[in-house]
Amino acid sequence: MDATLQAAGAGHLRTATALRRRRRRTDRMARLLAWLATLVALAFLASILVTLLYLGVPGLKPAVFTTVTKAPGSGGGLANAIVGSLVQTGLGTLVGTPIGIMVGTYLAEYAGTSALGNAVRFVSDILLSAPSILIGLFIYQVLVSPLGGFSGWAGAAALAILVIPIVVRTTEDMLRLIPISLREASIALGAPRWRTIVFICYRAALDGLLTGVLLAMARVAGETAPLLFTSLGNSDYSGLGSAMSSVPVTIYQYAASAFDDWVQLAWTGALLITLGVLAINVAARFFIRRR
Repeated sequence: MDATLQAAGAGHLRTATALRRRRRRTDRMARLLAWLATLVALAFLASILVTLLYLGVPGLKPAVFTTVTKAPGSGGGLANAIVGSLVQTGLGTLVGTPIGIMVGTYLAEYAGTSALGNAVRFVSDILLSAPSILIGLFIYQVLVSPLGGFSGWAGAAALAILVIPIVVRTTEDMLRLIPISLREASIALGAPRWRTIVFICYRAALDGLLTGVLLAMARVAGETAPLLFTSLGNSDYSGLGSAMSSVPVTIYQYAASAFDDWVQLAWTGALLITLGVLAINVAARFFIRRR
């Protein structure tokens, strides 16, 4: 009997040892594949950044920021395109952010698992993954075509629609992370629900909400397709009521040009957008780290 038990124990020990070895091999293989994938992604990212720096830095001159786009060989810059991008991106973010926060608040605090809440989440997820060119076509049919012309308002509206689902998802996720005990304590002190949400939940999730807004701004700052169907572009400064230039559209128009100075402006504009988006993402990571 003792010999049988010893043999069984030895068999279990060998089996456990074999399982541990197999798990270690599997873990090492998965870790190796993860490192390889990371290195490949970093290599592609580094190559893009090096290319942008190599081709974009030579065009970084004061005239780029002070001169509007001009005819080939006239020494034009990107001043009007930069202003147009800032105006349209800022206005789109300003319009889309409160709508996204209110919808995300409804989903997190009131909707629960109701049919309406699930429908709103489904629509928000569709907008989040929808190609931006479809948003541009939608705004073209709703605003540009009926009003008879391209405009900065239409471009800002398209960007606002792209901002909304990102802010909705971030707001809902951040509010769901707030402990129920905070809400219960506030309500127990006699505060109505809206005060609890505004003064307790929003304050506790402030860094996360700001991060979502910054990420949404970074997403729409480089969009080209929706602006081609809405604000189109302009070779000079313009108001929101007429066609308005933007850096992404200027890059699209100049990149395939036969004129060297326009191609150089396209590379410089691409570098400026990359640096701007990078700065926004660094700011978002800063808020996350603070939290």
